[in-house]
Amino acid sequence: MGLKNVWISTLSDGLIRADQVVGIESHRTPELTGKVSRWLLDVTLAVPAGSGNTDGWDVAELHRTLAQSDTEPRGVPGELARTLDRLGEEDEGGVLSVVARDGALRLEFTPFEQERDRD
Repeated sequence: MGLKNVWISTLSDGLIRADQVVGIESHRTPELTGKVSRWLLDVTLAVPAGSGNTDGWDVAELHRTLAQSDTEPRGVPGELARTLDRLGEEDEGGVLSVVARDGALRLEFTPFEQERDRD
C-alpha cells in the first residue's frame, strides 16, 4: 500500500508524486498594485530547494501550488489529506487534480486504466 502510483496535478509545474508530499496548506497572496489577492492551495514536498546569490546559498522547503481561488478554500487541505490517506490505503493509481468549480475548489481523481486481458 502507498501513494507511489498516485500523482497530483499542479497549477503550473506538471505532476508530482503523492508520496513526496509532507505538508498541505492554504494561504492568501498579498494584494499588489494592479493585482488582486488570491487564495492558494499548496503542498510542501520532501525535497529541499536551493537558491543563491553573491551573499550565499539558501535552502528551503519546496512548495508547489495546486490551485488558486478568489475565495478561501475552507476544508480543502483536510479533504486533500483524507483523500490521500484513502488512496494510499486502497493502493490506487491515477491522477488527483484540484479544480475550481462553482466558486469552490474540488478534488477529482482519475484512475489509471487497468491493462485489459488480450485474447
